[in-house]
Amino acid sequence: MPNESLLPPEALARYADTIVKASLLIGKGDSLVIQGEPAHRELIVALAEAGYRAGATYVDALVGDPLVSRARLLYGTDEALGAIAPWNMRRLREIAGPRGAIAAIAGAGEAGYLDGVPPKRIATDFARTSKATTFLRRAQLNMNARWTIAAWPTDYWAGQVYPKLKPLQAKRKLAKDLLWFCRLTDEDGKGSSGWLKHIRQIARRSERLTKLGLTRLELRGPGTELDLGLAPNTRWLGGPEAMPDGRMLAPNIPTEETFTSPNARATEGTFRCTFPLFFRGRLIDGLRGEFRGGNLVRLDAKRKADRDFVAAYLDTDPGGRRLGEVALVDASSRIGQSGRVYYNTLLDENAAAHIAFGSGFGNTRTAKPARGVNQSSTHLDVMIGGPDLEATGVDARGRRIALIADGLWQI
Repeated sequence: MPNESLLPPEALARYADTIVKASLLIGKGDSLVIQGEPAHRELIVALAEAGYRAGATYVDALVGDPLVSRARLLYGTDEALGAIAPWNMRRLREIAGPRGAIAAIAGAGEAGYLDGVPPKRIATDFARTSKATTFLRRAQLNMNARWTIAAWPTDYWAGQVYPKLKPLQAKRKLAKDLLWFCRLTDEDGKGSSGWLKHIRQIARRSERLTKLGLTRLELRGPGTELDLGLAPNTRWLGGPEAMPDGRMLAPNIPTEETFTSPNARATEGTFRCTFPLFFRGRLIDGLRGEFRGGNLVRLDAKRKADRDFVAAYLDTDPGGRRLGEVALVDASSRIGQSGRVYYNTLLDENAAAHIAFGSGFGNTRTAKPARGVNQSSTHLDVMIGGPDLEATGVDARGRRIALIADGLWQI
């Protein structure tokens, strides 16, 4: 059988060590849970090896098959929707604890696995699961629990990105892209040094934005004219993020964004997505909408069925139609420079500026309580940026400050 490894052993170990050690800070006595699909096996094994090398006592692979999820949604009783097995709930509580951590692997392995499933059953399943796992989501969003998301190629996903290549060639090309985006090539330095240098640079930019004391953010681009209010004591984040005990984590690999949570009730204007949204096995084109008084009052898409699919998700929670995040990305992003749509939110959201419906981040405020942060069980990122997007900040004195112009950061 021919060798179908997507990366050379040393490159794969470098990627896995960066995820486990440089980003999750796994050490002696920790428990690491790896969440992925069957198609992610090569990275799952590499992460397990990295975890044990780092001193973990337990490494658990939580492998979920999308077609098994489809079977539950199609044929399960009402009690099966949103149900979490007791042993899985114990695992989730360990992840939320001081010795636990989770590495979630992105990269769709099945096309359209929710096609034909009634949207109401999908919404019910999600709403019940979200309610039962609120403790974990809040711990993660507030950086009280260790988590990160990284990507791994699959036949289906690589075929979307590189449709003219054979499956193995496409996956290997996509795997090389991931190393380049994460600053893990030989040109970037030894080990994780390139990655660490990059995220520290993002952190310095976030600190400068915080010091500006902005009260409003204006986003202008093709089809987008949004004004977002920023609450007092707003903090901008990006790169490594501090946990309460001072440890610095990197929740997304790769990352290019500098982000915050706007005042949930102070968004006005229109937006248009510049990238297609790949959401729950479904490709959604032409998403656009309008906000009034912080609330999404209009949502459209190229296909009405896609519009209804997204709306059903947002409406599973009262806060789903408000914004929980705004993130700025300029043209220096390696992902954006590729000029390619990756059909994956982890990558596409780091190619261009984006907004997110639903839950905000409690640590985007320098004072407690975190005022103006949206509360929701949902979180959905949509990309609205590109080379034509301009971002302008307004401070308490009414001074207008160019943040991104001509595609690049101005601060």
